[in-house]
Amino acid sequence: MPAISYRELRRRYELDGAEKTIHHLSEALEKKHLRPDDFSLRDLAESLIPEGRQWVKALDPRQSSPVSIMEAGDAVDVTAFLNVTGQIIYAQILETYRHEAFVASRLVRTIPTRLDGEKIPGTSGIPETMTEVLPGMPYPHVGFSERYVETPSTTKHGLIVAVTREAIFFDRTHIVLRQAAEVGETLGRLKEKRILDVIIGAVNTYRENGVAYNTYYAAGSGGPWVNVLANNPLEDWTSVDRAEQLFSEMTDPLTGEPILIRPNTVLVPSALRHTARRVFHATAISFAPDGSATATTFANPLSDYRVWDSQLLYQRIVASGVSAEVAKTWWLIGDFARAFAYMENWPLTVTQSAPGSEADFTQDIVVRFKASERGTAAVLDPRYVVRCSG
Repeated sequence: MPAISYRELRRRYELDGAEKTIHHLSEALEKKHLRPDDFSLRDLAESLIPEGRQWVKALDPRQSSPVSIMEAGDAVDVTAFLNVTGQIIYAQILETYRHEAFVASRLVRTIPTRLDGEKIPGTSGIPETMTEVLPGMPYPHVGFSERYVETPSTTKHGLIVAVTREAIFFDRTHIVLRQAAEVGETLGRLKEKRILDVIIGAVNTYRENGVAYNTYYAAGSGGPWVNVLANNPLEDWTSVDRAEQLFSEMTDPLTGEPILIRPNTVLVPSALRHTARRVFHATAISFAPDGSATATTFANPLSDYRVWDSQLLYQRIVASGVSAEVAKTWWLIGDFARAFAYMENWPLTVTQSAPGSEADFTQDIVVRFKASERGTAAVLDPRYVVRCSG
């Protein structure tokens, strides 16, 4: 644990100003040069608040003159303390919000939006006969078609971390940071589950031209596409080959032309973690044609795939009603960034309450930090992912 020079921190704050100091602190926390648990709330208060030792001492309710963050006629300057503490709390929330287990949040495309649900137009199908330009003739224009995809309404999720007088006076920094970590992990987990539910088809949000569709259709089910392959457990390269054949059948609904799809990612539950790595990361594979006793060895053509495994994936499949044994055999392959998106009104944002709030008097809460994010998982084009099971 590095020793924090609180005197130097205060000096830099006074010389460089709040914005520059917080920027440097943010960089140090992001690069792991400093950790949130390297800090002490009590030491920060004593160092960054004028007459900080007396201020902290006055937090003790046994004092005859209880401290007030905002004294009548003379404000106690706690700005530096709140700014630095806010950055530390934010770093702790953000770290667990981006937990490495939340893989689906990194697989899908994030699209910033200011709308509570969008109508995304598609480009018009271009007949091949239109591309030839005769001498002196104008070039044809490409416009938007009547085809459009609707995304669902966004939802807001948030929680509050409170810093009490006791947390500062008794220096319970670890408790505040643990609460901040729980807030980040909870919000990140909820986002991950909402995305996974859309990815596996437990929640169907795809609407094309005002018509709702399921994300996945099996052969013979009457769907407009086929992207479900049952009885195809992930065993070797032939399992992948069968899934890839479905992509070759995908066509553009407007032109009837094949959709140019190059699957690049595989998502599996934890039960298939080692199987997937053996299939996709093997340096070479062997193939023996039917009736041949001799196998040919060649470079693994699947090594370009990115393999992601998720513990939450298995849990969400089971929660959708699939048996535990079957859920362990599910795997998905495709281009997830083109198939799915997270429509984001705002990313994880942490705001702090104003000093001297009513909560200070009624609940001994010096400052509160509110973490929130708003968005929704959406299907952009289900033809870019195939779902397989054993």
